[in-house]
Amino acid sequence: MSDETRPAPDRPGPEPAEIRFFGTTWVHHDGGYGLRRAGVAVGSLALAAAGAVVLRFAFQGLEIAAVGSFLNGLVVACFAVCSAVAFRRTWDRLTRTTDDTASERPADRSAQSLLLIGFIGTLLAYFCRSLVEAPGERVRRAEYEAERERHERRRKARTGNPAAKKATEAKKAKKAKKQRG
Repeated sequence: MSDETRPAPDRPGPEPAEIRFFGTTWVHHDGGYGLRRAGVAVGSLALAAAGAVVLRFAFQGLEIAAVGSFLNGLVVACFAVCSAVAFRRTWDRLTRTTDDTASERPADRSAQSLLLIGFIGTLLAYFCRSLVEAPGERVRRAEYEAERERHERRRKARTGNPAAKKATEAKKAKKAKKQRG
């Protein structure tokens, strides 16, 4: 689905964009919104814990291979830094509007491998954000409100029949011309 909002045939005005796992329930906080938020929080935390267990097995494999403490420390530092970067980038994407992050789009594409390695940070960002609201809700709400405001301004500017408006203006001009002359 595109990020643009399009009016539905039965309702005038912009439609809210969907958020993964929430659809459009974030607009009015209905349709099981609270349960969905709890599910996202529990699910992301459980996946982060499962990821940590998998990483622990990988570290045990390094210990069994006896690669040395320097390499073990380097791997731990790599995952810690990648997780911190992934957390920060995900948090920014979930809390900042697209105008703020649009300049960072090429950087996001080039950092995909970094974000993949730091998947635990991404999952923890989802967990923390879902404690407050649906992840990305603030951004979507700001976009939706701005679109609704633009729609209302356009709608108010178009009130009335333009053809009738021109005819009325022409009659007024004709009447003013007769009064002057």
